[in-house]
Amino acid sequence: MRSQIIKELVDCGVVAVIRANTIDEAKKLSDAASKGGIRGLEITFTVPGAIDVIEALAADKDAPYIVGAGTVLDAATARLAILKGAKFIVSPAFDKETCELCNLYDVPYMAGCYTINEIITAMKAGVEVIKIFPGSQASPSYFKAVHGPLPQANLMPTGGVSLSNAKEWIKAGAVAIGTGSDLTAPAKTGNYEEVTAKAAEFVRLVAEARRGE
Repeated sequence: MRSQIIKELVDCGVVAVIRANTIDEAKKLSDAASKGGIRGLEITFTVPGAIDVIEALAADKDAPYIVGAGTVLDAATARLAILKGAKFIVSPAFDKETCELCNLYDVPYMAGCYTINEIITAMKAGVEVIKIFPGSQASPSYFKAVHGPLPQANLMPTGGVSLSNAKEWIKAGAVAIGTGSDLTAPAKTGNYEEVTAKAAEFVRLVAEARRGE
């Protein structure tokens, strides 16, 4: 299951980071992003009632999306999310106990890292996709530098990823990108159709970059 989830997330190449003020808003954002073709939905635990959103979305077994939990700070939260249906776990930093818990349940764990030392530590523990966070403090050239000594590292930037730089990240070697505020900004004025349009644009740009366009 773990390898299949990673494959599907990477094949799409875009993970939507869902942060919202209410359960209803989180559900609308998730639906809008999914309609645009984004497969991975990272419901962050900063959302009030996040566990209810995860459970509700995961209940639809025929849905075109994959529900994950984000801003997971400890193993207890990861376990709760997994039991409620989360198919992948994302943290802002590497946590050994959370990693071990995810390995036990055969669920992908995307740990937030920034330095070479953090990346190596996470890889040794079995993390297969490294979330480079905050992406706004890194750059596509940083990915190229990391891949010098660590060509096997699967890196995914999150934070600071936008339509204007999505292609740059992929061309620099990112296996996928995580996008939050740039994708979901139109929802602040209730324009969820624009969120769907932006989601589709992110997916298109990633596909083009992979083709070398």
